[in-house]
Amino acid sequence: MLVVTSNQDVIVVGSGLAGLACAFELADQGRRVLVLEAGAVAGGRTSNWKQGSEPQSHHFPPRPSPSGMLVESGFHKFLGFYEDLPKLLRRAGIDLDEMLTWEKTMEIRIPDGKTAGEFGIAPVKAPLKTIGGLLGNNDILSYAEKLSLLPFLAAGFKDHAANPEELDRCSVKEYAERHGVHPDALSHLLEPLTGGILFLPPERFSALVFFSLFAPAAAKVLKMQIGGFNGGMRDVMVEPLIEAIRDRGGEVRLNSPVRGLLRDGEAVRGVRLDSGDLRAGHVVVAADLGSAQRLLRPEFGTAPQWQPFFALQTMPHITLQLELTEPLLPEDRTEFGPGTIWGSFTEQSRTTFRHVPGRVSAILTPSDELMALTDEEIFERACLDAVRLGLELRPKVTEYRVIRSRDLFYSVQPGNDRHRPEQRTGVPGLTLAGDYIRQSMYTTMEGAVRSGLLAAEAVIEALQTQA
Repeated sequence: MLVVTSNQDVIVVGSGLAGLACAFELADQGRRVLVLEAGAVAGGRTSNWKQGSEPQSHHFPPRPSPSGMLVESGFHKFLGFYEDLPKLLRRAGIDLDEMLTWEKTMEIRIPDGKTAGEFGIAPVKAPLKTIGGLLGNNDILSYAEKLSLLPFLAAGFKDHAANPEELDRCSVKEYAERHGVHPDALSHLLEPLTGGILFLPPERFSALVFFSLFAPAAAKVLKMQIGGFNGGMRDVMVEPLIEAIRDRGGEVRLNSPVRGLLRDGEAVRGVRLDSGDLRAGHVVVAADLGSAQRLLRPEFGTAPQWQPFFALQTMPHITLQLELTEPLLPEDRTEFGPGTIWGSFTEQSRTTFRHVPGRVSAILTPSDELMALTDEEIFERACLDAVRLGLELRPKVTEYRVIRSRDLFYSVQPGNDRHRPEQRTGVPGLTLAGDYIRQSMYTTMEGAVRSGLLAAEAVIEALQTQA
């Protein structure tokens, strides 16, 4: 095996937001950093590319096609109470108001012609819509059903702060029933929030993760708003961030899958590529959870201290993305379809994908049950459920793609949180980054960035100790 002597201080494995945040911070502090991305496009779960008509494999990285349909790894929304992500982007010279279109409302559609309700989501920019949404929409939730949520929320935020381990032992449904939530409030509000955000129904969604996702919003309610991207995430966020890393002396390489780690006694001192071995003072593994487990298992699979990490379960995700002859929805905003496979969805032809007359992305739920279906079967199910939501989808579709993966996300089922690892591994020369790492923002873009910044902090401390 060819050994390549590297002049890098740090090698970062993976170019998702965690890896890029880590690399930016290291480069900004004068460290020589190299990011290695296995695939042909950067960005991980915040990427976009052209996908051919062949079925997408059940794993990343994607295989772009020059003549395919423009797709994204899954539609994301930028939440106004994020802190580390917007700070990072501003430091990189990215204008958030150019990158985003801020939404003022969201909609919940109850299937089978029952009703639909609009809710304000920007207390400062649209206070009347926000108040009206809470006080109105009584055909979705009556006053009594809304009030039944209050004991659930009060107890949940209290237990989130005082008894997080106990909270992780039960599902959102169990916790809601324990605190008297009305069944319609469970199905019309809590179900779209769990399935539409992270793929699982309330009976399989950890109460700890649920309240951890919403606790920051409750504490910073005046900052609450939702932003949609004005272009593919790789185009408007990832590539400018990579350019900022390069401006600071860092390097990002695509098509560079890491096959293994180089060890020097107990320490990690580099990585193994197809082209040879590459050495550095420190390695940060910032790949998605499934890839990180596969990379690290040969080295640490039998070590007792690593068993919680390898026991951390993953979960699949599926998105359906469609090009249409005209917009399906009157606004580009977040919508939810409880009781259907349309967990959450959005029109994007006025924001992210302006090159086509109509464009919709949907997060499908429950993802693990849908994984067994073919792309054609998923499309047929989606068309049937769209009719139940009052949407005439099929006649407008010109192209569609099903984008799926098996293990990009760590599972948010009860009991899994205790397996999440720390950034510091205890192995000299090795640090972890990724939203599965123990940090307070869980599986969000903010969580990924926070984990990357924490990893950079750990690396700098380790390099200073070595020196």
